[in-house]
Amino acid sequence: MAKYTEAKCRLCRREGGKLFLKGDRCFTDKCGYDRRPYAPGQHGRARKKTSEYAVQLREKQKTRRAYGVLERQFRNYFEKAEMQKGVTGANLLVMLERRLDNVVYRLGFANSRNQARQLVRHGIFTLNGRKVNIPSLQVKIGDVVAVPEKNRKIPVLAEAQEVIARRGCPVWLESVGADFKGTVKALPRRDDIQFPVNEQLIVELYSK
Repeated sequence: MAKYTEAKCRLCRREGGKLFLKGDRCFTDKCGYDRRPYAPGQHGRARKKTSEYAVQLREKQKTRRAYGVLERQFRNYFEKAEMQKGVTGANLLVMLERRLDNVVYRLGFANSRNQARQLVRHGIFTLNGRKVNIPSLQVKIGDVVAVPEKNRKIPVLAEAQEVIARRGCPVWLESVGADFKGTVKALPRRDDIQFPVNEQLIVELYSK
């Protein structure tokens, strides 16, 4: 499977905003984007003319990289969003938010989506009492994500309460850090997604 192995801060700089790929580090003075808020490379500071296509492409790349999905996966999500009722762009973002690895991240059980994806693949969590290891699973209302007692001594999980207190938990989720458990109270709505993205640009890009 394809995997990005270069410095993650370069992605934030390339997209012109924080993607929070390194978790808590992004909230500190060590954040690479805060120190060098311009595109990487020797011509990163140069002013460049941006076409309509370039703006749409950057918006798509920013969203794809923030959620950590590959190009083919992202395209599949878009095609599914098109077939659903409602606004295609909003449907796309809701599907990305409902991924199990994103829910684990939102509940505060990991410092980043990449870390959450790794923990899910290692079978650290259960979904409704059953062990799962598929990061792309779509959660539903009433689903319970939990950490079995035998896995609760993992250092990353031990910091769950501190992380969620600092980052906050979305209103559509309920986190019980002391019990290492979280519940999906409702499906996310567009208004619940605070990530700064103009999904209409993505729709325009794929509609060409």
